[in-house]
Amino acid sequence: MMQDMMGGGMMWGMGFFWLVIIIVLVLAAIALAKYIFSRRR
Repeated sequence: MMQDMMGGGMMWGMGFFWLVIIIVLVLAAIALAKYIFSRRR
């Protein structure tokens, strides 16, 4: 029972970790795109 709880916690932790990484990458891509487009004008 205890190991099942730990396994679930690990999975949730990994999912949250990947979610944060994806959000950071998306925000970085948007910031980069805005920077490039603003320099073009």
